[in-house]
Amino acid sequence: MAETVETAQDAKPGRTRLVRGPGMLLVWLYGVMSVGAVSRSIYQVSTEFDRAPLAYTLSAVAAVVYVFITYTLVRGGETARRAALVCCAAELAGVLVVGTWTLLDPSAFPDATVWSDFGYGYVFIPVLLPLTGIWWLRRSRTA
Repeated sequence: MAETVETAQDAKPGRTRLVRGPGMLLVWLYGVMSVGAVSRSIYQVSTEFDRAPLAYTLSAVAAVVYVFITYTLVRGGETARRAALVCCAAELAGVLVVGTWTLLDPSAFPDATVWSDFGYGYVFIPVLLPLTGIWWLRRSRTA
C-alpha cells in the first residue's frame, strides 16, 4: 500500500520517477560516492594540493559529477534523466582515461584519485557505477 502513495512532485505530468527499484540502489551508491569524493577532495585540496594538484583536481571533478548525478536521479523527469545520462557517459570516459593514464604514467599521479586504476581504491565502483547508471537511465526512459 505504501507504493501507491505519491507526492505532488511525482504526480507532475512528464515527470518520470528514476528512484524506484534498482534506481533506489543507484541513488544510494551515488550518494555514498558523493560524500566520499567530496570529503576526500576538500581535505586533499585544502591540505596537500601542492603535492599532487592534478590528482586532487580530478578528485574534485569526480565529486562534482557524483553530486550532480545524485541530484538528477532524485529530481527525476526526462530532462534530468538525459542530463544524468550525459554525466554518466562523461564519468565513464573520465574513469577510463584516468584509469589508463595512471597505469601508463604512474609518475603523473603522486597520489591516487577516485578514478585511479579504474577505481581500485573504491573496489572498482567508479567504473561499475556509470555502466549501471547508463543501463538504468536508458531502461527508464519514457515512451
